[in-house]
Amino acid sequence: MTIVIKGGSVVGVSGVKKVDVLIDNDIIAKVGNNLKGDVSLDATGCHIFPGFVDLHAHLREPGREDTETIETASRAGAKGGYTALIAMPNTNPAHDSVTVIEFVREQARKAGLLDVFPSGCITMGRQGESLAPLAELCAAGVRIFTDDGSGVQDPVLMGRAMQYAKTLGVTMAQHCEVSALTQGAVMNECGCSSDMGVPGWPAIAEEMMVHRDIEMSRVTGASVHFLHLSTARSVELVRAAKSEGLNVTAEVTPHHLSLTQELLTTFDPIYKVNPPLRSMTDIQALKAGLLDGTIDAVATDHAPHARRDKELSLDQAPPGMIGLETALGVVLSAVDLDPVQIAAVMSRNPARIAQITDNHGCNIEVGDTANLCVVDLNAMWQVNPAKLASKSKNTPFVGRQLRGMVRSTMYRGKITVQDGEAQK
Repeated sequence: MTIVIKGGSVVGVSGVKKVDVLIDNDIIAKVGNNLKGDVSLDATGCHIFPGFVDLHAHLREPGREDTETIETASRAGAKGGYTALIAMPNTNPAHDSVTVIEFVREQARKAGLLDVFPSGCITMGRQGESLAPLAELCAAGVRIFTDDGSGVQDPVLMGRAMQYAKTLGVTMAQHCEVSALTQGAVMNECGCSSDMGVPGWPAIAEEMMVHRDIEMSRVTGASVHFLHLSTARSVELVRAAKSEGLNVTAEVTPHHLSLTQELLTTFDPIYKVNPPLRSMTDIQALKAGLLDGTIDAVATDHAPHARRDKELSLDQAPPGMIGLETALGVVLSAVDLDPVQIAAVMSRNPARIAQITDNHGCNIEVGDTANLCVVDLNAMWQVNPAKLASKSKNTPFVGRQLRGMVRSTMYRGKITVQDGEAQK
């Protein structure tokens, strides 16, 4: 069966062109005008993007299937325009063995809605004490390693990990937090935290580790990716490192581009994230970094939590919010990105960093795998928790009007979302 996407504008590497796209099975067969297929998908007034790639998603399975499963996260991702997710390793058990890696892949294959690429732990159990079997996991296809949720505190251990990474050709993705400086902290260290009488999370706790791992990348030549940057100084450090030609990349989350620390004055844990929401000055620096290419990618840090957990007191509630279904809308409502920039930061750059460019972040050319999404960049929509596919509903964007709606998603030539609704 052939499918033709008609009336849309294809987003290429350097521009946008109004053409039809014909898909035969899972491959783009033709790109041109007046194409015909067995099934026609109307994309009038919309842009056709390479499927989005999320570098940073917590799928919770195995271990916390009460909050999310790989199947429900895959459905949420498809609704958000994603055709690939990088699964974070802080599950139970953690991603420190080939057995767990293969389990995650198999669950994703069963769901059949998008590709899930498990990241591997840097250290066993993410405990920061001994290295995980990096070579064995690499041989099993793992290309990104991280202890996300915790930064690797021991510089000697991280240095060894980077030496292995250079040899193996993989990337170390660092959660930048010097934990000795953040004990008990619930929000950014600022006037608000002082007025509220709650422990503050200083920006330097992030920036010290960014600086450390930039220097380790310089020494080892290893590729390092900085997860969820949140401060202006972190952006400056990465910008300087890139100007020297160092092998570093960075991501930012939609919530760090759009929400400020003042929201925590309500004591509502829905706004509690790790790293914490920062100041407007930080937000402006993050936006500038995204626009000038210092920050390579938007990543959701999708972090589902059960309602009972998020309703605990601010100091007891876990950090994190869901984001797969709202990412595009939140970003476009906060930052003025053109279609080519959207494709770069939400598809092409993440695919490159994750080393999955064979099938994702494609150029939408003949012969490419048909991993695509159709987006109405001008459509306004309201976040309704009843319509969210994620098993958890912990998002502060409920009731918000967002700009940019995913109309359709295609995974390997299969329509997984049509007219904004997930297909069974």
